[in-house]
Amino acid sequence: MCATTLEKKIEMLPQELQAEVTDFVDFLLTKKAKKKTKTPKLDWMGGLKEYREQYTSVELQEKAGKWRD
Repeated sequence: MCATTLEKKIEMLPQELQAEVTDFVDFLLTKKAKKKTKTPKLDWMGGLKEYREQYTSVELQEKAGKWRD
């Protein structure tokens, strides 16, 4: 659909509906912007390799939680 055709259709609407169209377009733009999130980096993977033989995965999870505090 051509932008001018869309503009003409919007202009045919009453003022309160034009405001609603504007709000809806703003919503769509915000929704689109939120989807553009960065892919998380996984450079932390393997960071606890040195503890692999000492602890189980559950123990490592508990220790990591304590280390973060």
